[in-house]
Amino acid sequence: MTTIAQGRELHPPAITPETKPFFDAAARGVLMLKYCDDCQRHHHYPRALCPHCFSERTRWTEASGNGRIYTFSVLRAGTPTPFALAYVQLEEGPRMMTNVVDCDLDALDIDQPVRVVFKPTTNGTMIPMFTPTMAGAAT
Repeated sequence: MTTIAQGRELHPPAITPETKPFFDAAARGVLMLKYCDDCQRHHHYPRALCPHCFSERTRWTEASGNGRIYTFSVLRAGTPTPFALAYVQLEEGPRMMTNVVDCDLDALDIDQPVRVVFKPTTNGTMIPMFTPTMAGAAT
């Protein structure tokens, strides 16, 4: 089984005033998305203006943390620890670029159900990643 190593160094993200609530929630183990009250759609990456209709009427909402792998690639060359880079289609609609962790990288598949988990960066900032939820997945 190929799993993400505990020792893989995760660099902290640049946190701006727009993204601070997202990372504050991640520190509490909660995935937050922006929601537009005008077009009634969620979006990610967090921003003040809705990317769908350009409305300023956006607010933070708690996401379910559930999704499915939209696409992925397992990176093995040029890195001391193999890892899976993926886009996850969230139940709420947006796609999020992320890593798939705590699993057999060779068993990943498109449309596989996943659930959010939070991993610390080198400075302790928690960032959302995803792990498979299918029976038999390593946790």
